[in-house]
Order: sequence, then structure tokens, then C-alpha cells
Amino acid sequence: MQPKVHQGLLTAHGFRFAIVASRWNDFLTSKLVEGAIDALERLGADEKSVEVFKVPGSFELSLTALKAAQSGRFDAVICIGTIIRGETPHFDFVAGESAKGVAQVGMQTGVPVLLGIVTADNLEQAINRAGVKAGNKGFEAAMSAVEIVNLYKTMGGGENVGKEKVFPHVV
Repeated sequence: MQPKVHQGLLTAHGFRFAIVASRWNDFLTSKLVEGAIDALERLGADEKSVEVFKVPGSFELSLTALKAAQSGRFDAVICIGTIIRGETPHFDFVAGESAKGVAQVGMQTGVPVLLGIVTADNLEQAINRAGVKAGNKGFEAAMSAVEIVNLYKTMGGGENVGKEKVFPHVV
């Protein structure tokens, strides 16, 4: 038996994206945002289809992502931040709650919300995940966002099915 396999295309044309980015560790997070924007541009998103919302830290990403998703203006929300382990348990709380919050937004709204938060034990690991050695996690999150919005579009069952709810501005 050969099951029918569905997967999203890698074209951002016609979709709108919100990038919600933490200002904390901005010297790294800004590289992740640049990577996300680069991915979206390479895949055909135009300048007017991407908006960036900056929040103080990673803990604030999920509520801002919720507001962006609920607005009906975006097909996907990409959450970007950098959390580096310190000497206290603060890292564990912020990293865990940020990830849970981002996941809840997607489940609550039905809008794809991507986790582009680097969690690292030290500065070197974080630098490597912001584009130096291990790729750029912002770029990867944006690529995943494009793939998933295209997959969800095909799951709508027809050209206009589901667009009003999930993709209100896609023609």
C-alpha cells in the first residue's frame, strides 16, 4: 500500500507573516530575525507581507504571538528569541514557559506559530545557532512557516475552503 503523502511547498507568495522577536540578547536575536526575513524573501514574500514586532524578552513572545494570530492579518507567526543559561534556574523557567506559550497560541488559534527560540547552555552555543556554525534558527523557523502554511492550504479541501478562517487575505 502506498499512502498519499501531503507536504507543503516552499513558496511564500501570497501569504503574510508576523515575526515576534525578543530584544533580550539582541546581538544574537537580530541575526535570527535577519535569517527569517532572508528565508521569506528567498521564497517569494514581498516587503508588505512581513511585519516584525519586538518585545522585551522571550517570556513576552507568546502573548504578542497570540495577539498577532488573533488579528486575522497573518497566515503564520514566527517567534524568535535567544535564551542563554545563567547561574540561576531562571533559564529553565523562561525557556520552558516560552516554548509552552508558543505551542498554546498555535493550538488555541489554529494559526501556525513557529518556535525560533535558541536555548543554549552558553554564549558559544547561542552564537553557533545564530548563523555561525549550526545554521540560523530564524531562517529555519521561517522555512518551516512557509512549508506549513502551504500544507494547511492544501488541506482546506478546495481552492476557497478554509481561506476565510485561516488565510483571510489569500486570493
